[in-house]
Formats: sequence, C-alpha cells, structure tokens
Amino acid sequence: MKYFISAVFFISFFISCIPKKESIKGKIATNKPNILFISVDDLNDWSGFLKNFPNVKTPNIDNLASKGMAFTNAHCQAPICAPSRASLFSGLYPHTTGLYYQFTDKDLKVENKAIQKTKYLPDYLEDNGYKTLAVGKVFHNGDENGVFQEYGGIFPKMKFGPFFKNRKRQNYNPAWFPKKRGNTVTDWAPMDLPDSTMTDYKIADWAINELDKKHEKPFFMAVGFVRPHVPWYVPKKWFDLFKDDDIKVPPYKANDYDDIPEISKKLHEISAMPDTNWLIKENKWKDMVKSYLACMAFVDAQIGKVLNKLEKSEYKNNTLIVLWSDHGYHLGEKDRTAKHSLWERSTHVPLIFAGKGIKPSTKTNKPVGLIDLYPTILDAAGLPNNIQNEGNTLLPLIKDEKTEWNHAALTSYGYKNVSLFKGDFHFIQYRDGSGELYNLKDDPNEWKNLFLDNQHKTIVNNFKKLVPNKHAPLSKVNMLNVNKHIDEELKEFGAKLIYKDK
Repeated sequence: MKYFISAVFFISFFISCIPKKESIKGKIATNKPNILFISVDDLNDWSGFLKNFPNVKTPNIDNLASKGMAFTNAHCQAPICAPSRASLFSGLYPHTTGLYYQFTDKDLKVENKAIQKTKYLPDYLEDNGYKTLAVGKVFHNGDENGVFQEYGGIFPKMKFGPFFKNRKRQNYNPAWFPKKRGNTVTDWAPMDLPDSTMTDYKIADWAINELDKKHEKPFFMAVGFVRPHVPWYVPKKWFDLFKDDDIKVPPYKANDYDDIPEISKKLHEISAMPDTNWLIKENKWKDMVKSYLACMAFVDAQIGKVLNKLEKSEYKNNTLIVLWSDHGYHLGEKDRTAKHSLWERSTHVPLIFAGKGIKPSTKTNKPVGLIDLYPTILDAAGLPNNIQNEGNTLLPLIKDEKTEWNHAALTSYGYKNVSLFKGDFHFIQYRDGSGELYNLKDDPNEWKNLFLDNQHKTIVNNFKKLVPNKHAPLSKVNMLNVNKHIDEELKEFGAKLIYKDK
C-alpha cells in the first residue's frame, strides 16, 4: 500500500500508482551501473552534511553529499536493526510483514509468508545480470552469506569488538543496577589499539581489495560498517580529535513525558540503557557524546578509504553510490540513549545518492524512506520494478528536486504503532488511538505534543487518513524483551523469545 498526502485519497492513489510501475530506463545510464551500497549501523542525523549537531567530523560523508543528492528528510521503516534492514531488502513495510522487532535472519523466509512472495534486492539484481558481493553487517545477523554470491564476512570473532580484557566495562553496565532488565553492550572509552584491529578497518580493506579486481559483470557491492553501533570503543586518536570544552550535549527537557500518552511511555521504555538523568548525575553525558562522535569520525575515515579507492579504480565513471543508515539514535534526547522509538531522532537517517549521472550539490527535504531504495536502484539499473515493492523510485527527485512528491515517510514500531512525516509535522498514532503531533519547524526537539490541540484537529485527521488500514499480526520470528509492553505483545501473538536484544 502506498501513502499519499492528498485530500482526495483514492484519486491520488490510482494516479500515483501509474508512474510507480514505470522504469526511467536510460536516464541515468544506457549501460547498467555498478552499485556501491554503503550502510552505517546506528548512524543518526548528526552527520555533518545534515547540520543537526556541532563539532561533527565526517568529512568523507559530507564530501560525498556535495558530489550528489542529499536526502535531508529520509526515514527508516523500523527504528531497530533487523526489521529496518528486512524492509529495505524486501521492499515491504513492517506492517505488511509483521516484522516489527528483532529476529534472526535465518528465520525470515522460512516463517514469513509475505517475505516468501518476493525477492530480496540482491537476488533480483543477480537474476538480472549483476554480480552481488557483500561484507560486514548488511542484513541484521548473517543472512548475507545466503543471499549474496560472495560474502566477505563480518569477522565473527570481532563482531562489535574488539573489547577490553575479559569484556571489562569502562563506563556503563546494566548489571550494576539491580532494577534494570535486559542486556546491552553499551559502553564507551578510547582504546590503545591501532585502527587495523577494528572490524570496520577490515571491512574497508575487503571492499578495497574487491575494487582492485576485474569484474566481468556489473556489480552490486554492499559494504556494511558496524560503528557507531555500541560499544563506542575506537582507538584513542579518534577521541583526541575532540576537545572536551568543545563538546556539546543535545537539548533536554526534564519533564518531556508529561504530555505524551501512557502507551507511548510503556512502548518506549528501555531500562537496560543509560537514561539522561543518570548521565547528568554521574557527569558522563559529555563523555558519552564524545565517544559517539569519535566513532562517527572513525567510520567516516573507513568510508573515505573505500571511496578513494573507487575514485582511482576503473569503475569510477560507471558506479552509483548509495550511503544510508538503518535508523537513528538518541544521545540523551527524550531521556534516552537508544534507538527503539518513533521520535524523529530514531527514525531520521542520512541518505545520499552520488556517482554516475547524479547532479552534484543537490538536496531535497521531501520525506522519503529506506523502502524507496529497492525500486530506485532497479530504476537506475534500467530494470523493471519488482511488482511486490511498496516503495517509490526516487529517480524523479534525483533528476529534479522540484518534482512534485505526494508521499509521506512511514515508520512502524510494534503492532499498529506508526509514525508519519509530512511537511512541517511529525505525527504518531498508537494502537489504542492515542497519539502525538509535533510541529518540527517550531519545535525541533518534539517537546510540545499538539495531538489534542483543537487548532490542529484538521491536521491530525488528515494524518489519520494516511495510517495503513491493515496491519499484519506480529510475526512469530519477532523477538525482543526490552520492556513489559513488548512482553505482552509477544504473548498476544504467540511469538517466541529466542534471544535477548542488545
């Protein structure tokens, strides 16, 4: 189902469906372009080119944005890793598949009927003449090896490491707090190690090696970096880029939850993670922010290595580059340090298209989603759309940022809990009918809930028309245990808890 911002919903639905099935063949390339598909785990909208936070050091990402089109209002379809990536690679919304929470990749096509009916993006490209390669974290936890023709691994012994000896925590451990539930590898500290020991360094080296090779077919190369996913450990030299006096913390309001519905408080509870009050009390907030910024700077440098190699390779002039993150991340805003929310800091992601046929120094603030990447890549490759795709090709916007765009960006977190972005407003509706509405132009921190304000009743009602009519029940492969609300939802739909979320 598509979502359109229009007073005459059904008319706009049928009109908008027409161009969606068409391909804009040849408008970017007469020959199939190579595609370098770069994902960055847990990278929020602080990236320098988005200008949402001071003293960020991401020169390579920013340079890529200057060479292509920056989508400044892009959103994930689920604010946690597994369902976000499943949505992107299947081309299906979470409310279609029922994949709202975490799960294991191996169960996806075995147990989910909606996923069984379509092809993953790499499979579709392989069927149409592409060589598919991947390295690092592309799906959530390992399905790359069964989807891509070649997979360089995520260096399983490393995962999100290296860690300190005996995994000794440096600044945070939920086990220190008797009332906290769940587990997390959240911690932060500089390490006295060379860059070459880091997983992302090895991931970049693998990609660089592949760009040195001769590929007879056009390639789709997915490079999945793991930082700034927790723990925020990187070599000390990246911490040294930031002076303590220059570190700012994001805006914070102590009574921020006073005007949100009770279900929102329950859904968004994530006690395993450090809360803002504790960070303030222990004087750790600036250190945590600095650690995240250091991880951003480190992974940016690894991205730069890959981009520099591409620039010097034979593939320079016929490669489309796409950079994206699977979701955002709170660093103290809304009294949380986590993803797992329908608020903008969790849904808003960096998204860049650059390379062959993309005009430099262009940008758009039209609301788009990661679900739009699948049809866009097919369009760029001159391939027919997968009719199962629920997203929209972005090529019209890439060719002309002034193109009319009647679509909203939709995110789901749990059964019947949805977020929608349109114009200046962000709308959230929960399964019990309650909700939140924020005017992002006047209230970028989402501190004043306008959902029950009579002056905004028309806006609320217009958004309600865009909420999906059908929501798939929670899939049996969804697993998460961060709070009691989600526990109850798992029981309601008979989902098994196989592992504890991290």
